[in-house]
Amino acid sequence: MTMPSLKTRQDVMIRLTELGAIAVVRLDSAEAAVLAAEAVHAGGVHAVEVTLTTPGALDVIRHLSTVPGMIVGAGSVLDAESARAAIHAGARYIVSPALLPDLVDTGHAAEVAVLLGGFTPTEILRAHRAGADAVKVFPSDALGPAFIRGVLGPMPFLHLIPTGGVTPDNVGDWLRAGAVAAGLGGALVDAKRVAAGDYAALTERARRVAASVAAARGGAA
Repeated sequence: MTMPSLKTRQDVMIRLTELGAIAVVRLDSAEAAVLAAEAVHAGGVHAVEVTLTTPGALDVIRHLSTVPGMIVGAGSVLDAESARAAIHAGARYIVSPALLPDLVDTGHAAEVAVLLGGFTPTEILRAHRAGADAVKVFPSDALGPAFIRGVLGPMPFLHLIPTGGVTPDNVGDWLRAGAVAAGLGGALVDAKRVAAGDYAALTERARRVAASVAAARGGAA
């Protein structure tokens, strides 16, 4: 697979929006993280967020950034130093679970997209006004797709990426509600399947995610 040119953070956001789904990889070992990321990539989920809570996360990002067709970001980013380290390792976007505006300057200086966390409409708007390229609505399992639709009613200019509670079966609901993409953690990158070495199950789940995204976008399922 040929990766489109991603020279700017705008290019990154266009690509993430096209893909519609981001696999959130939070595992107990670097080796497992690499194998899991490659498994979901094989199934059609080409955007991967490696959380910095994963042991050896920077090495994982460094390796995955060389995989053709994969767009790799860093998650659980809580400070500018960690952001810079992840960017140096090859992350093309950084994701924070919280509203940390100082990450915006760090990411944008390197033409890396920044996704700041927000939960309430006020936090989401503050993240947008701070310069976030998109807002990670987290934890979205407490909210549901109707929340995304509701927030976008008066603020249709927002770019929202719900994470938490998104599954291969309901990812389309979040996109139809207006999310530009959605993050899938354990429902896609199942730690129990990984522990059992059943990476084929992750690939199959990724195929379901890709089909659901295509159906929600009006393409072939």
